[in-house]
Amino acid sequence: MKETILAIAGKPGLYKLVSRGKNNLIVEALDATHRRQPAFGTDRITSLGDVAMYSETDDVPLTQILESMKQLEGGKKASVDPKKATADELHDYFTKVLPEWDRDRVKNSHIQKLILWYNILIEAGITDFVDAEEEEAKEETEQ
Repeated sequence: MKETILAIAGKPGLYKLVSRGKNNLIVEALDATHRRQPAFGTDRITSLGDVAMYSETDDVPLTQILESMKQLEGGKKASVDPKKATADELHDYFTKVLPEWDRDRVKNSHIQKLILWYNILIEAGITDFVDAEEEEAKEETEQ
């Protein structure tokens, strides 16, 4: 999941990597349209595996945050509407997901985007956010 789900700056939503061309990538929207389009080297393309959020101690990979959201929501869409929620509601919700998040560097728009991305992934049927090797490593460090 980490390398094949992409965010493209300036374009809403998330995209799945379908193929690689000579000078571009072919991506498919993870929304209901499933529209395919090229993404060029001039586009700022980021894999979800490369994204992390600030916390008080260390940056937390987005995959772990998405997994925490899945545990909190029971595998369903987020209970908070990111477009209608107030700042306090977003902060309260994100505190349940990541208690030690950095309140100075994480903005409301970051939390909104995270919730939108989580909902897109759930609707697309993508729920394996953490790889098996990552899960084993995390369990070993907790013991």
